[in-house]
Amino acid sequence: MLGQAPLMRLVCHEPAQGQGVQATLLFHHIAMDHSALEVVRHEIQACLSGQAGLLGVPVPFRNYVGQALLGVSEEQHEAFFRDMLGDLDEPTLAYSLQDLSGDGDELEEHSVTLDLLLCQRLRAQARTLGVSVASLFHLGWARVLAGLAGQSRVVFGTVLMGRLLGAEATERALGIFINTLPLRLDLDDQGVQTAVRATHQRLTALMRHEHAPLALAQRCSGVQAPTPLFNALLNYRHSSPAQASGETWQGIEVLHAQERSNYPLVLSVDDLGEAFGFTAQTTAGISAQSICAYMQWTMESVLDALEQTPQMPVDQLDIVPASERAQLLLGFNDRHADYERRLTIHQRIEHLAEQQPDAIAAQVGE
Repeated sequence: MLGQAPLMRLVCHEPAQGQGVQATLLFHHIAMDHSALEVVRHEIQACLSGQAGLLGVPVPFRNYVGQALLGVSEEQHEAFFRDMLGDLDEPTLAYSLQDLSGDGDELEEHSVTLDLLLCQRLRAQARTLGVSVASLFHLGWARVLAGLAGQSRVVFGTVLMGRLLGAEATERALGIFINTLPLRLDLDDQGVQTAVRATHQRLTALMRHEHAPLALAQRCSGVQAPTPLFNALLNYRHSSPAQASGETWQGIEVLHAQERSNYPLVLSVDDLGEAFGFTAQTTAGISAQSICAYMQWTMESVLDALEQTPQMPVDQLDIVPASERAQLLLGFNDRHADYERRLTIHQRIEHLAEQQPDAIAAQVGE
């Protein structure tokens, strides 16, 4: 919690003599993000390897603050978000959940890695359309949320790195960089290809406002406080694939990693260079495995449409896998039952009476 120091802490102990050292790193995301964690790991390794002297001089965080303050003004932020959100008077709440005060203790988590062929198709379509792969995933997530919330105008939070492009050494700095801002996508009356390009344009425009306060953005919508504007996040991040062996991490093993959020529905997409992976975190009562399945099926639907029917309306894309659809429509409604066809109705009643002689046969007036 922000009111309790420290925001970053490293705890070390020796489980037993000769079994090495175990360390637990605890931190709040306002002090360190996914990129900064990689920096910390690299510097820990450098120190353990006796190469601490080769590390660069830390860049003061105030340099970054100064550059951010000289950027887009608050008036420009407000004008942008009023244009994007001003006509919205209904929030996007998947599963109708409004409580954003959770501490993440009861979150369910599930991860999947996408098929390599699917990943290659995603990258090929992004190159063909001249958009980022992140745009495809943002559109896919919007389609999933549209189905879960029953809306065609969708708003969700997207996690931005907040590291100024070209700013001095911000890629190796620690501090408050990460930010979450709303992204609105309209899915009605748009073909899939058009929707992909529109998503890319809106993401590109949003990047200019990556340092805008979330509270400012929410005030620019027609949704009245304290109702949240959205309850779901998408975190698209670039990650290095795990390497089982290598000199850089020789002797160090990551035993466990855990992230928590107060949002009831969070999807993290890991761009691993060639492959992609999903991790869904959901509040109690929502299946994280199902969310991953919906997203994977939706991305396949997006690709099929782009390759075969690019003008197909995006709001007609399937989000429910075929197996789950069959279970919902057929499995749960299967009323087939075997019975003795030779017996008449009154004979069946007599048969039941013999089996349950003390059961009530008829009841009137209650």
